[in-house]
Amino acid sequence: MVVADLDTRMMQHAMDLASRGDPSPNPHVGSVVAQEEQIVGEGFHESAGLDHAEIVALRAAGEAARGATLYVTLEPCNHEGRTPPCTEAILTSGVSRVVIGCRDPNPNVAGDGAERLRSAGIEVVVGCLEAEAKSLIRPWRKYITEQTSYLGLKLALSLDGRIATRTGASRWITCADSRLRVQTLRTAHDAVMIGINTVLADDPRLTVRDVPGRSPVRVIVDSKLRVPTNSQVVATAREVPTCVVTTPDASRAISDSLEGAGVSVIRVAATAEGRCDMRAALHELAVREVVSVLCEGGAELAGSLLATRLPDELHAFVAPLLLGPRGRAGAVDWAGPENPSDAPRIEPVRWELCGSDAYVSGPLVYPKKSATAA
Repeated sequence: MVVADLDTRMMQHAMDLASRGDPSPNPHVGSVVAQEEQIVGEGFHESAGLDHAEIVALRAAGEAARGATLYVTLEPCNHEGRTPPCTEAILTSGVSRVVIGCRDPNPNVAGDGAERLRSAGIEVVVGCLEAEAKSLIRPWRKYITEQTSYLGLKLALSLDGRIATRTGASRWITCADSRLRVQTLRTAHDAVMIGINTVLADDPRLTVRDVPGRSPVRVIVDSKLRVPTNSQVVATAREVPTCVVTTPDASRAISDSLEGAGVSVIRVAATAEGRCDMRAALHELAVREVVSVLCEGGAELAGSLLATRLPDELHAFVAPLLLGPRGRAGAVDWAGPENPSDAPRIEPVRWELCGSDAYVSGPLVYPKKSATAA
């Protein structure tokens, strides 16, 4: 087998492994140790504080690692963090070659893993399936380089772009398969976020149900602290971490009451309209080691986020029905762009069927020469 083809196949297997585990606030990383076409060890980074993927794979390989090739989706660390530097373990393992998916983008890392290995005489190849490897760590890359949380926006809407009937009823617009997919999406994020209007209208729990995985931190954006103390998110705050993002002028008495119930209250600057500054909110969440956030609405919060170009990706579930209520905001409440060419769009886009619904998702791209209308 051609070496390049073998490298590609092994790196793809390493990336498949990397999708497992729950390593946040660390990145997803997978690793394979192979003697030519035979895999002798493999692993992934399961959780922060546990061994990195390379260490797991090398331990599984044991003496079979000598003279083998180590494949790893992200450049091995060369610094002391929650765990010792992986480069030292690689050097003592006896591997003769290391193939890396992409470089470590962490600007705070002291030392370069690839160069450390090369200086010790190990052959190092960087950039195998590089685009895919970078995509794997997209949320963490933003978190570690910009000190802000990566933001996904989820919408569930009708064919005519509505999220409720004329009476305000919204359960259920999308099918059961779509709702199950949303549960899986939640498990892939550190936090799930909604606006106060969604709390008042639906009183959701925002927990993970019917699929394996942990419930993410729940974030309520509430500039005036209107969240009821008897709402489900407050009542279960000691079971699932919950925080409310509000403004400096919001009631201290209500804030104290919420904190007494186990809710963390985060105060950020207010915008000219009196809303929470969401850029500041995402920074505050990152300070608390929240790498990725999934915003599930409602329309006002979604519009505010898009108007300030904050969402990094979009997940839209479109149901085959028409609601069309006059005078009621659509899925996103904002002025929007003047021209289609100025609109944010998904690129590259993924379309698939989710039960009877269409599910469209992917990274959001914003035009550079035109400001989105607020």
